[in-house]
Amino acid sequence: MLSLEKEFEDRRHAGRVLARSLLSSLAEVDYQDGIVLGLPRGGVPVAYEVARALDLPLDVFIVRKLGVPGFAELAMGAITTDGTVAMNQAVIQEFGITQEAIDAVAEREKLEIGRRELAYRNGRAPARIEGRTAILVDDGVATGASMLAAARALRRRARKVIVAVPVAAPSTCEKLRTEVDEVICVCVPWQFYSVGSFYQNFEQTTDEEVRTLLSQSRADRAA
Repeated sequence: MLSLEKEFEDRRHAGRVLARSLLSSLAEVDYQDGIVLGLPRGGVPVAYEVARALDLPLDVFIVRKLGVPGFAELAMGAITTDGTVAMNQAVIQEFGITQEAIDAVAEREKLEIGRRELAYRNGRAPARIEGRTAILVDDGVATGASMLAAARALRRRARKVIVAVPVAAPSTCEKLRTEVDEVICVCVPWQFYSVGSFYQNFEQTTDEEVRTLLSQSRADRAA
């Protein structure tokens, strides 16, 4: 586990650190037919380094946060590319959010998922997940809504689901352990404020960077 003084330089650096933890933890696990799935956008630079270290293919698994109406940064849940949702009932009850309002936000985010599928894949079909070990990667998890939705969607398709992140809130890390086969969190600090507070450089990842890293990963494996 990293100390608070040893924060990550950026997402690529976090990915290299996470990859070392994975290589150690997965020594007894058969992941040779695995696939690394980055949650766009911020999870893709981390996932790129993990895929390169493990010599596995890289793809994206698109999840969109469902923000509370009027407080978009606060997640009331998340939705995946296949329509799987994970809702935070405590937030929904606290704000008195109606099903009509939830449906409206979900429909809007489905459109954004469709846009990103087209933007990132350039016409390529999603990678095969059925029967494989899926390693889900993000740059960190706070509430875990997006990761939880992704994990639940993949449990129906993958042989095994592993969540791997550089940093996570302790309670979220434990919650995820009940949903997947294995959770690997490099840093689980008792005092967790935000994912970005553990990075020296936490600039927003762009769509173009996601496309570039996916292309580079394919080129790396073809070389």
